[in-house]
Amino acid sequence: RSYEVFALLLLDTQHRVIQFVELFRGTIDSASVYPREVVKRALELNASALILVHNHPSGDPTPSPEDISMTAQIERAAQALGITLHDHLIVGKSTELSFRAAGLI
Repeated sequence: RSYEVFALLLLDTQHRVIQFVELFRGTIDSASVYPREVVKRALELNASALILVHNHPSGDPTPSPEDISMTAQIERAAQALGITLHDHLIVGKSTELSFRAAGLI
């Protein structure tokens, strides 16, 4: 896509997909993401775990300092409510980055 999209993959206790939802849409280089809304959606659907996913229209999946900070905020909020953050994936043009694999979670 030519604009940034932030989505959630919500999982049940058996790690089965409950829902994949595009939660926020942004511009060519950013999307406003609100941790409260992320956790709210997980609670509404009784998710026990989640995976964050967003794209970088530039094609470079390297996380920005804002991506790292926002992920930490969501992880803290989710953890306080018993929801596990498994990963945050950033999708580029021909590759992706996993926060878990990169040691960022």
